[in-house]
Amino acid sequence: MTDEILARRIDALSQRIEQLEAEADIRRIQARYMFLCDTPCPEAGVTNDAERIDCIMDLYTEDAIWEGVGEYYTNQFGRCIGKAAIRAHFEGFWSQKRDPALLLNVHYLTSEQIHVKGDTADGQWVHCQPWIFKDGSSLLRSSRLNNLFRKEDGVWKISRTRTENVFIAPLTAGWAESVPTRSVLMEP
Repeated sequence: MTDEILARRIDALSQRIEQLEAEADIRRIQARYMFLCDTPCPEAGVTNDAERIDCIMDLYTEDAIWEGVGEYYTNQFGRCIGKAAIRAHFEGFWSQKRDPALLLNVHYLTSEQIHVKGDTADGQWVHCQPWIFKDGSSLLRSSRLNNLFRKEDGVWKISRTRTENVFIAPLTAGWAESVPTRSVLMEP
């Protein structure tokens, strides 16, 4: 094997490793975003919604876009451009005095596709999320996600969150038992 062939193989392997590392980083960022949006919040040390929002905002680029699209989510979520607007969106969501109060929601991601192109990438997922409220009512939401990511200073960040409703379905009261009041998963 010549030095030139060996150099090409090493270069090709390096590119493949960078691709796999980028996909893994993006997968972790998307999963962490969903994890932080769960109720009760399972993140260790996060004791209130302001801290939760800070953790979420650390995942975004300064010029990020967060938007709901399609016939249901366009009017419900709208479009936020920039971290300040996205922060305000989340502050509005968690500051609302819901009646009935939200006891639980959890995000399940599936149907993943990640496409890396240098320092940018896109990813698509389908997610389902059950919601349980204090009055015993429940619903199941499903959405499609089509998100963008950008590598900044060596770190992958979300540059766009785009979500489109697939369905919302009421669930029978009492379908879930043993709903926790707080998460202890990440505690020592």
